[in-house]
Amino acid sequence: MRRVEHVMGLPVSLRVDDEDVAEEAVDAVFAWLHEVDARFSPFRPDSEVSRLDRGQLSGDDLSADLREVLGLCEHYRAATGGAFDVRLPGRGLDPCAVVKGWSVQRAAELLTAAGAERFCLNAGGDVVATDGPWRVGVRHPERADRLCTVLEITDGAVATSARYERGDHILDGRTGRPATGLLSMTVVAPSLTEADSVATAAFAMGAEGVEWAASREGCEVFAVDDERRVFRTPGLPVAA
Repeated sequence: MRRVEHVMGLPVSLRVDDEDVAEEAVDAVFAWLHEVDARFSPFRPDSEVSRLDRGQLSGDDLSADLREVLGLCEHYRAATGGAFDVRLPGRGLDPCAVVKGWSVQRAAELLTAAGAERFCLNAGGDVVATDGPWRVGVRHPERADRLCTVLEITDGAVATSARYERGDHILDGRTGRPATGLLSMTVVAPSLTEADSVATAAFAMGAEGVEWAASREGCEVFAVDDERRVFRTPGLPVAA
């Protein structure tokens, strides 16, 4: 079973290889992602995030999901010494860097609960997959037609943060300016919640983010700095 939809401003594709998984399970995945977009997008004035940012909601009014997301945001803000921050001066609350990986991981868990054993869920290049091997290409940060490496994932997730899709959209919360020092940061982790958040947080830290991401338990790293040097951890699952 295969499906592609445009959600949260990016293409989301799903491939399920199990023959006995009901199509309703796939419907539930995309319904959840559309719900997340409606509830957490800072670009929708009626979303829960936007209403919180305008002061129309207090902490007691927040959904359990948003409290969880904000808790993750605070965790990575503290862990990076403020480099990763979803509340930057002059900008509204924007937890998208956590929301995407968190919501897609939750979608994967919906599939597992529905009986799916072998699937690959790809949200704009960030991937969560089960019962591999699955091959995931890491795009060259400066050449759209080239790959830096190909990873082999059995059960886990891959996320990349870079400038090539949206320019200097990742800011260093310590300075309020675009992050410098890295061209791309790819993280392999057990969940996409962690892979996506760590990749973005490490990119915001700049060159020091490579060692920081590599020190996270369960994380493997592939990074390219602004001098075109490549760094990778020994356990990175590079395809043969």
